[in-house]
Amino acid sequence: MNNLADTVVVDPGFGGGDKQQQAATQPQDSSAVVPPPATKQSSALKKTSRYRSRSLSASSTDSFSSASYTGSSDDGDDVPPREKVQKNTKGSSDFCVRNITAQHAFGRREIEIAEQEMPGIMALRKRAAEDKPLKDAKIVGCTHINAQTAVLIETLRELGASVRWAACNIYSTQNEVAAALAESGIPIFAWRAETEEDFWWCIDRCVNAENWQPNMILDDGGDATHLMLKKYPTMFKLVKGIVEESVTGVHRLYQLSKAGKLTVPAMNVNDSVTKTKFDNLYSCKESILDSLKRSTDVMFGGKQVVVCGYGDVGKGCAQALKGQGCIVYITEIDPICALQASMDGFRVVKLNEVIRNVDIVVTATGNKNVVVREHMDKMKSGCIICNMGHSNTEIDVNGLRTPDLTWEKVRSQVDHIIWPEGKYIILLAEGRLVNLSCSSIPSFAVSITSATQALALIELFNAPPGRYKSDVYLLPKKMDEYVASLHLPTFDAHLTELSDEQAKYMGLNKAGPFKPNYYRY
Repeated sequence: MNNLADTVVVDPGFGGGDKQQQAATQPQDSSAVVPPPATKQSSALKKTSRYRSRSLSASSTDSFSSASYTGSSDDGDDVPPREKVQKNTKGSSDFCVRNITAQHAFGRREIEIAEQEMPGIMALRKRAAEDKPLKDAKIVGCTHINAQTAVLIETLRELGASVRWAACNIYSTQNEVAAALAESGIPIFAWRAETEEDFWWCIDRCVNAENWQPNMILDDGGDATHLMLKKYPTMFKLVKGIVEESVTGVHRLYQLSKAGKLTVPAMNVNDSVTKTKFDNLYSCKESILDSLKRSTDVMFGGKQVVVCGYGDVGKGCAQALKGQGCIVYITEIDPICALQASMDGFRVVKLNEVIRNVDIVVTATGNKNVVVREHMDKMKSGCIICNMGHSNTEIDVNGLRTPDLTWEKVRSQVDHIIWPEGKYIILLAEGRLVNLSCSSIPSFAVSITSATQALALIELFNAPPGRYKSDVYLLPKKMDEYVASLHLPTFDAHLTELSDEQAKYMGLNKAGPFKPNYYRY
């Protein structure tokens, strides 16, 4: 098994092949793609003499410009992590992070703080640690790397799994947390502000390791699945299961299944009740305000905002902004979601109808080219534009990389794009997930999602042969209910129990599940 021979397929993340070939092999909505590469951007912009980069002042750093509350993820270390020789205190060098020596202690404190606000995943760790349900599981993880996901990673290890981890987003990694994980002996390859080449290199280091054969994938966006399928197809066929938590990644899985290329079972965690109703809705409801306030210091009262998409993420964003006194418009393609928005008191419009007047634009569709250069040309000066969907393709950032426009960096993850006549717009996180790039997210909501992911991994890894075919499955309803029950003690919530007579009348098991799979919460 350690001597698997795979034919390397050319992939944009690994160089080689002409540009047309690269464009044909890379999915259009890859969360990792930042064309053109950073070095070419810098060169092109210097030629136009229209790029201005301001050094960070103390005040802008203090105003929060990283994924942690202290801003420590921007440590000013200019030496690329791949050029460093680092070891943890146990002598291991099987990792690549920004600065393990200077940052691991602080990262450990961040993880300990997150554990206090993540009761569900901690309860699961305590209950299942003795049974080791993931013994012999070798998991490749590709998710956001912050204090909350660190709690999940360490829980999987406590449950018996061997893990290797990379980041699914080049801007959301907390360097100090990555350092803490590396210090604890976890092979982790991630740092904040990776290049596109670094991004794919990190995932490859997780997948292709000496004397280590992955048999499970935990993905957020489908990039680890994509790399393994394209570059290591023989290895991919030996995987027992995939757990995917993003809209983008789930969409890719269904495409693979439809094309007959999905050779392993996959669990769609994104559409589980505990993910959509709690992480997507309640987490985004709080983090959108935090992101905008920390990155721009904007006053919400009276601002006109358009939220593109009224799924659970869009609902959370719209409700939060409305609660702060914003005038909120919604764009939608789905008549059901549009009707929901209308009956919630929002006006449903086409983007072109309001784009000249709005102060803030938030995308939350999971689609591509939702906001293009034509829209941005019409925006008024000072308009803020950001993305809350997983994919970085919702805002056409490439359309802004032209010689006639000036990019001015004012803070980490905050750019002013200046038009020749002096108008400017404020672009956050270069169109990537703004809440994970410019702020943090509620640990409690992540606890719900993390517990769901852990249970999905346990289910797929321990399922008897034949239970799951090479297709995409939803998490069993009973598991959704179990995840919810793990979090109820925090609120001192007491569930009512059905009597035997009531259970018989409703045709239910007294222990659940209490709703059919088609039930809409």
